[in-house]
Amino acid sequence: MRFRRSVPCSAIRSTFAAAALALAASCAPLGASEHAPHSRTQLVMLGTGNPAPDPDRFGPATVVLVDDVPYLVDCGVGVVRRWAAAIREHRLHARVTDLKTAFVTHLHSDHTLGLAELVLTPWTIAGDARFAKRGAGDGALEIHGPKGLARMTAHLLAAYDEDIRIRTGPGGENAGGDPPRVQVHEIDAGVVFRDERVTVTAFRVRHGTWREAFGFRFDTPDATIVITGDTAYTPEVAAQCRRCDILVHEGGVAGDPSAYFRAFHSSAEDVARTANAARPRLLVLYHQRGSNAAGLAAIRARYPGPVVVARDLQRFDVGALADR
Repeated sequence: MRFRRSVPCSAIRSTFAAAALALAASCAPLGASEHAPHSRTQLVMLGTGNPAPDPDRFGPATVVLVDDVPYLVDCGVGVVRRWAAAIREHRLHARVTDLKTAFVTHLHSDHTLGLAELVLTPWTIAGDARFAKRGAGDGALEIHGPKGLARMTAHLLAAYDEDIRIRTGPGGENAGGDPPRVQVHEIDAGVVFRDERVTVTAFRVRHGTWREAFGFRFDTPDATIVITGDTAYTPEVAAQCRRCDILVHEGGVAGDPSAYFRAFHSSAEDVARTANAARPRLLVLYHQRGSNAAGLAAIRARYPGPVVVARDLQRFDVGALADR
């Protein structure tokens, strides 16, 4: 299977008895939260971790939620189950199967280990007649990211070819159904996506020896959110933010002088330097290990604006932010 810059490929269905039932329960839209959001745009941190197997921090995955429609950035391990947990915790008007538009910053494993889950799990639930009545929605999964993403996706589909054959074959829960549908768009810097709710701009960041690594800016009707992905100090981050509502920045660690860290990631001093130039209404740190108390203190000593270390499943309502 060969991909070009924008290529349809197949999609997938997977139903593992207990897991499927649990996820299916999250497929129906849930009621509104006790405190109604003040804006059309929210940020939901599905996973805030890094490659370390921290049980409190799943792999990097962030949702920009606009009018209850999710736009996903990165698909770290557990991404669909974290989305299901966010729907339940925040009583979102959304379904597990609503993850239809995704953006990948770069192809490091911690940012892509959930790609198979993103392709297969919603497809499985949507195609299973036992759960389809809950309203799964149609349409291909669209993923935007660097060169190599199409090949990675094709290999994943090939790896699960037997699973797809069994599920869509005689006696399968989706007998006679279609395989997964995925469109992969390999991108460059510039506007990479636009619909009636959001315009997404990709920009290049420095991430060690990766030839292609991107951050993304989301412009919605009432907010601008910038997500860096993994990056060493890159002035373009501040240029893209320009007093944005939320800057989601990786790292901010204090006390790692290694050549590797300086080339691939941002120190607390780097993050403070970027934030002082960007002046976001809120600075949110992710790609964390533990509480990062020392890094947070170092940033606050150098940057006067509001800053938080994000937790998994934390939600930020743009309308509730303080003005700068």
